[in-house]
Amino acid sequence: MARWIVNVPVATVWTSFDSAREIDNDAVTNPVLIDSWLEGLTYETRLELCNENLVQTQLLYGEEVMVIEENSDWAHVTIPSQPTSKEDQGYPGWVPKAQLVEAADGWNLADVTLAVVTSRKGKLFKENHQSSLELSYLTALPFLYEAEGKVYVKIPDGTGVLDLENVVVSDSPVRGNGHEIVSAGEQFLNLPYLWGGMSSYGYDCSGFSYAMCKANGYVIPRDAHDQAAAGKKVEIAEIEPGDLLFFAYEEGKGRIHHVGIYYGDGKLLHSPKTGKTVEIIPLEGTIYERELCAARRYWVETEA
Repeated sequence: MARWIVNVPVATVWTSFDSAREIDNDAVTNPVLIDSWLEGLTYETRLELCNENLVQTQLLYGEEVMVIEENSDWAHVTIPSQPTSKEDQGYPGWVPKAQLVEAADGWNLADVTLAVVTSRKGKLFKENHQSSLELSYLTALPFLYEAEGKVYVKIPDGTGVLDLENVVVSDSPVRGNGHEIVSAGEQFLNLPYLWGGMSSYGYDCSGFSYAMCKANGYVIPRDAHDQAAAGKKVEIAEIEPGDLLFFAYEEGKGRIHHVGIYYGDGKLLHSPKTGKTVEIIPLEGTIYERELCAARRYWVETEA
């Protein structure tokens, strides 16, 4: 199975090679035009991403995928960094081949020092400075060296340069506690929901919880129902900030359809649904209070 690397800031992973609509052209090109794509979507065409099962998830620049088959200009991939019950090899879906590049010998995001984007977005300049990319929060690239307030990183097609203020350089993920998971999420308040979203251009509910846990050193399953089946079970009466809360149809007795982060003080931090934005709301008296069915803890208490 061939190893490939994402070569655009955000690659949307489609359900099938023919899922993308004409209105989605800006999302399937290279260079990708994510802002233009999102601005061109109406409420109805955004909702179709979910209701018509068009989109599965997203990938960030530099992430590795395994290509399992090809169909014309599209690649059927699995994503090792996004655990799922759908596939042992990682989350499956289809990506335009134009947004992938074959992994060079030695490309590795495991067991190397990484520069991780910690601002909502960070500009990466190709070393020749003739082009730049707007990278999403949590984009991680192999660190090369630092000089004069700049961080030099390995990129799929050479060397890139980031401002030091936009990244953290680390040999291993720094584990945060529940309050730090909450704090990571607070910076995205008012960010519009995006079905399948896994970037600071827009998150869906489980993409939001996945990313805020990942920002604190915890890789968790991609989807809400899988997130609810892993981690440490917490009784609802004993939830703490940073715990994930799960919500099910039929007032908590049916299928899990939503996840959020417990904010503390009886409040929920979450990315709710199409047409809404990341918000903090009191649970009391809401549909979420009635649908709350489970809580899981992925964080561990860290030393101050």
